[in-house]
Amino acid sequence: MSGEALLALVVLGTLFFLLASGVWIGVTLLVVGFVALFFFTPAPAGSLLASTVWDSSWGWALTALPLFIWMGEILFRSRLSEDMFKGLAPWLGWLPGRLLHVNILGCGVMAAVSGSSSVTCATIGRMSMPELRRRGYDEGMSIGTLAGSGTLGLLIPPSIMMIVYGITAQVSIGRLFIAGFLPGLMMIGLFMAYTAAWSMLNPSKVPAGDLGMSFGEKLWNARRLIPVILLIIAVLGSIYGGVATPTEAAVMGVVGALVLAAATRTLSWESFRESLLGAVRTSCLIGLILVGAAFVTMAMAFTGLPASMANWVNGLGLSPIGLIVILTMLYMVLGCFLDGVSMIVLTAPVVLPMVATQHIDPLWFGIYIVLVVEMAQITPPVGFNLFVLQNLTGRDIWTVTRASMPFFLLLGLGVVLITAWPDIVLALPRQMIGR
Repeated sequence: MSGEALLALVVLGTLFFLLASGVWIGVTLLVVGFVALFFFTPAPAGSLLASTVWDSSWGWALTALPLFIWMGEILFRSRLSEDMFKGLAPWLGWLPGRLLHVNILGCGVMAAVSGSSSVTCATIGRMSMPELRRRGYDEGMSIGTLAGSGTLGLLIPPSIMMIVYGITAQVSIGRLFIAGFLPGLMMIGLFMAYTAAWSMLNPSKVPAGDLGMSFGEKLWNARRLIPVILLIIAVLGSIYGGVATPTEAAVMGVVGALVLAAATRTLSWESFRESLLGAVRTSCLIGLILVGAAFVTMAMAFTGLPASMANWVNGLGLSPIGLIVILTMLYMVLGCFLDGVSMIVLTAPVVLPMVATQHIDPLWFGIYIVLVVEMAQITPPVGFNLFVLQNLTGRDIWTVTRASMPFFLLLGLGVVLITAWPDIVLALPRQMIGR
C-alpha cells in the first residue's frame, strides 16, 4: 500500500470512527488534522494548531457570522411567522394553489431572516400547517411545498452557509450574498410554477378562496410584514451598492431587528437574553467547526493529499461537467449523515483544489454547493428537513418523503440551470459597486 493510500485510509477511518462515536464535528476535525500531521509529516503539530486557531478566528469577515445569527434570533422570537401568514395570504388568493404559495414565499422571507434551513422549515410550518389542514388543503402538497421552500434558508442571503463557505474558500462574502439572490428567486419561481400547475391539474384538492379584500385591507394586514422586508432590502442593498461591508450590514440588521421587535412590543428582557444566548451558542459551535476545518486544511496541505487527489482527477480526463456530476452524487451521499456546514468544511480541503484545476469559478461553485446541500436536506429518506417535517406533522417518514420528492427534483433542475447558464449566479456580482 502506498503512503498516500495509507494516509487516506487512516484519515477517513479516524473521521468516521469519531463521527460515529458522537464526537462534535469541530473536535473531530481537530483530531483528524493532528493525527495526519503527527504520524505522516515531520511538521510540529502543536505549534501549527496554535497558529491556525489564531489565524482562523481573528478575521474581520468572521464578525458578520454572529451578527447575522443574532438578527435572525431576534426576529425569530418576534411575531414574524404569525404576521407573515396574515400579511401574505390576502395577496395570494388569486393564484392557482392559493395559500400553498404562503409556504413558499413565507419560507423565502424567513430564509432571509434566519439563514437556516431547519429554522425556516420549522417556523413557517408551525404556523401554516394547522391553518392549511383546517381549510382542507391537500396534506401531501402542503408538506411538499414546505419541504422544498424550507431549504431556501441556505440559499437566500444572508445565509450562514455562505459565510462559512466564504471563510473556508477565501471568497468574498458580500459577492456570495449577491450571487445567491437570483438563484433564490429562480427556485421560488420554480416552486410556485409547479404548485400552480399541480393545482390546475387537481382543482378538487384546492379549496375555494376566501372573500376578497380591498387593497387597503390587504395593506393593513401586511403592515407588520412590510418593515421586515424593507430591513432585508436595506441590508442586502447596502452590500450590493458598496455602501457597507457584510459586517457593517449585519450591524444595521441587528439594530433594525431590535427596533422592529421593540415597535411590535415583542422585545422583553427575557427575549433579548434568549436571542443573545442562542446567537452565542450557534456562533461558538460554527466557530469551532471553522477552526477545525482550517486545521485540517493546513494538515492536508502538509501531507500533499489534496494536490495528489487533484492530479488524479486530472489524470482521469474529466470535464468540468463530469466533475460536477461526481461531486453532486458525493454530496447527496454525505447529506444522509452530515449537516450542510459540516459537509462544506469536511470536503473543502480536497474538493477546492480539484475545482481550481478545472478552472471552475469559486464564486459559482459556492452557490452550486449550497444548492446541492439544499437537495441533501430533503434527500429521501434521511434528509434532515424530512425529520423536521415528520415531527411537525406526525406523519411517517415515507409519507413526508413522497410529498417532498417533486421539490427534490426541482432543486436538481436548479443545479442543471445554473450549470447551463452560469450567469444566473455571476451576473449580479459583476455589477456590484466596490467589488
